[in-house]
Amino acid sequence: MRIIAIILRKEFRQIFRNRAMLPILFVLPVIQLLVLSYAATFEVRETPLVVIDQDRSETSRALIARLDASLYFQIGEQTTSMEEAERALLFGEVDMVMTIPSGLERDLGAGQPVIVQVVLDAEDGATAGIVQSYATQIINQVNADISLGPPGIRIAPSHWYNPNLEYTTFMVPGILVLLVTIIGTFLSAMNVVREKEIGTIEQLNVTPIKRYQFVVAKLLPFWIIGMAELGVGLVIAKIVFSVPMVGSLWLVFALAGLYLLVMLGLGLWISTLTDTQQQAMFVAWFLMVIFILLSGLFTPIDSMPRWAQIVTEFNPIAHFIEIMRRILLKGAGFQDVTRQTAALAIQAVLMLTLAVRQYQKRTG
Repeated sequence: MRIIAIILRKEFRQIFRNRAMLPILFVLPVIQLLVLSYAATFEVRETPLVVIDQDRSETSRALIARLDASLYFQIGEQTTSMEEAERALLFGEVDMVMTIPSGLERDLGAGQPVIVQVVLDAEDGATAGIVQSYATQIINQVNADISLGPPGIRIAPSHWYNPNLEYTTFMVPGILVLLVTIIGTFLSAMNVVREKEIGTIEQLNVTPIKRYQFVVAKLLPFWIIGMAELGVGLVIAKIVFSVPMVGSLWLVFALAGLYLLVMLGLGLWISTLTDTQQQAMFVAWFLMVIFILLSGLFTPIDSMPRWAQIVTEFNPIAHFIEIMRRILLKGAGFQDVTRQTAALAIQAVLMLTLAVRQYQKRTG
């Protein structure tokens, strides 16, 4: 323990003396959390819209007013020319053209079906689908307000775990995982490789330090820093984004410690395969891009192809994102995340064993 404590003291001094690393540790994670939490959203607001009102009735004006009053649409100048509307759509001036047919109010009063045409710029298919759903909801609301027939089946929605449907509530726990991942993987990989670049790894190799002592002393500082960064991130998530934290924070930190062992092992393994910090960054970034895209952070795992879902079972980021969301938002206990915890435990043992075996301590 005395040898490990001595090396730990040296590691912490080396970290805090490195002026280039300090902003990465303490400034960039906060900026990333604040920026990504606002930017990483699938909500679409103030979509520019052109309406071709061929009915000019009270009902059509009510529909236009309802669209304009919503946060999702921004109605520009109205036109009666489809050619002008298509030109605006072509040049990207608007994203949607709605055509209200003549006889709308008359046909609705007579109980006849009416078709309101919606033309969307579907260059971005995901955004077009969201905009269409917004427009459909508003049209259905107007139709329900003016309907004179007997009420049909109505839905009484109840939104559990995210009552206000805030997208940041869903995204922030996942972004916190990314911040912990950066500390655990990138910095641990570069730290060992830096020893190779400046030549101090050879000095350590000729000392009586055992392999496990070297590994523990190299990884423990970043484990501590990663846990501290998670604590700061949770405070920001609560104060700035009002993320509900209904589960046990002790359980969050306990499983975060396990997750960090996986990522630290991965970082150490990368450092044993590379000779420069540039090589380590490239390999780490290559793996992180794959892990993040298959993590379920931005797209649901259930919507992925079957082969991708199978690969995700070996993705530690996906397991920890699921753990964070379940505990913080749903109040899940340990028994509710045993499968994800078991996967992280197995991966931690495998990665640390592989990394330690790969690191060959030379005695001369």
